[in-house]
Amino acid sequence: MLNRDSQDLASEWILLNQEVMSLHEKGQYERAASVALRTLELADRFGDPDHPYLAASLNNLAGIYDAQGRYLEAEPLYQRSLEIRERVKGSGHADVAATLNNLAELYRAQGRYFEAEPLYRRSIRILENVMGPDHPDVATCMNNLAGLCDARGNYEEAERLFRKAFEIRSRSLGKGHPDVAVTLNNIAALYENQGWFTEARPLYRRALSILRKALGSDHPDVATCINNLAGFYRTQGKYAKAEKLYKRSHDIRKKSLGANHPYVAASLTNIAELYFAQGKHSQAESLFKRSIAILERALGPDHPDVATGINNLAGLYDTLGKHEMALPLCRRALAIRTRSLGRWHPHVAVSLNNLAGLYESRGMLQQADPLYGRSLQILEKTLGPAHPDVAVCLDNMADLMRRMGRDEEAFRMEQNARKIRGEEE
Repeated sequence: MLNRDSQDLASEWILLNQEVMSLHEKGQYERAASVALRTLELADRFGDPDHPYLAASLNNLAGIYDAQGRYLEAEPLYQRSLEIRERVKGSGHADVAATLNNLAELYRAQGRYFEAEPLYRRSIRILENVMGPDHPDVATCMNNLAGLCDARGNYEEAERLFRKAFEIRSRSLGKGHPDVAVTLNNIAALYENQGWFTEARPLYRRALSILRKALGSDHPDVATCINNLAGFYRTQGKYAKAEKLYKRSHDIRKKSLGANHPYVAASLTNIAELYFAQGKHSQAESLFKRSIAILERALGPDHPDVATGINNLAGLYDTLGKHEMALPLCRRALAIRTRSLGRWHPHVAVSLNNLAGLYESRGMLQQADPLYGRSLQILEKTLGPAHPDVAVCLDNMADLMRRMGRDEEAFRMEQNARKIRGEEE
């Protein structure tokens, strides 16, 4: 039984932990981290290195650092939380599965796909054993594993897992539950990635209908679904429809989350990319800059999402022939991604590819060559040698080889790219 001091300590911890969760959900990460550190201090005061509040505090602080892109700080916290939970509750406990899933999500964000996959699968096995195969938590972990398969280009496995998650959620939660809509949205995005637009469109619309009915028209999750539907129309060149939906999503996010939330920045980026595609370059530039400013304030200057925004702006300048403005931005994006994500992340490969392209466009062929080579090395290691992004990189390298008079190398690269795309004779 707890004494009075311990009861007071536990009550204070519970209240602060609730505040942590609320701040995290609102995207107020700096405040959330500060309060989470306080919960960690309180948990330490119980004097038990295996106290469940300590494991929870470590897990929650890691989640905040994860959201901030502070992956190197998050990983040891997740691992310590996992060790405590395994010691106290056993390796087959649901809390262990939850932390395994969180650690897998961290590895996925870092592009450490081969490390993430066994953690997801172990988490699923634990949850199926403890809670049964039809529990919503099983579906959540399956949904995350499916997202990993999608990122690696393993579309058949991704669809199988998404559909299994959809079936579980429909049975256990009901067909009108928001989580069912999330899985429908994911399947639609998977179809869109493969160019199956006819199959994707009704799923996007069905997901949006479920979310509006369950959450109301002004909920952030509704905004996300609208945003995804807008991207679907943008991919097909239906810019008027896309712009209307992007602006609707932006308005909902701004109203519900505040003008300085990262999701608002994401909406601005999407509208900017739409304008970019339409040749509205000055409008796109302004929105890209606004988005970057919000992200730097909300997440800090070294967050991967900031690098993505900088990379987008660099792409605009490159298209306009403003290579001197694009070059330092590409270098900065590469530096941020390398620091925050590690040298082997696919986004680092994208930055290397973009920087190589800039060098090539300026006639700096010798400088471009090793960057393309490094980009290809990363993509083959993280995504596998048959991934579509590898084919794109091979095509870029082949163009460079031909400009350098290395026609035999170019021919081999073009053949490999065609083989990946299934175009070989």
